[in-house]
Amino acid sequence: MRARAATLGDLEDVFRGLSKRMSDEYVAAGKDSKIAYDNLMMNLKEGRAHALVEGDKAVAIIAWHENSDAADTLFAAQEDFFRAATVRFCKRHIRHIQALAGNLPIHSRSWLQGPDVARWFGVIGYVDRGQENGATLYELPPARIG
Repeated sequence: MRARAATLGDLEDVFRGLSKRMSDEYVAAGKDSKIAYDNLMMNLKEGRAHALVEGDKAVAIIAWHENSDAADTLFAAQEDFFRAATVRFCKRHIRHIQALAGNLPIHSRSWLQGPDVARWFGVIGYVDRGQENGATLYELPPARIG
């Protein structure tokens, strides 16, 4: 797996085969796939979206935007993405995104409570910061420099 700047085609491909768990996540967040697509598109246009690519196929899009105290992530994936090897890849790649965002804490949210969700965030290095607007807020603390 590798990451590169996302393209419109990558975004369209991921949403064409969007996993049910991602659709369920958007609904639980009070959104739908169209709103999620539009939010990711906005970040893509601003150069803050990466395609996670397996072979020649984009299987996920991760985007981020900085605010005053953290960088918030947006995410979309096909079912092929959800396996141990990609979680290990994300552990490295999210630190790259964090560096691009000035080493701010990274905030990611999950509205679903499956047993693997907390475990996967934990493997990547996130800390559970509790509930926020119906979602579990996960925070990746800034990388230690030096």
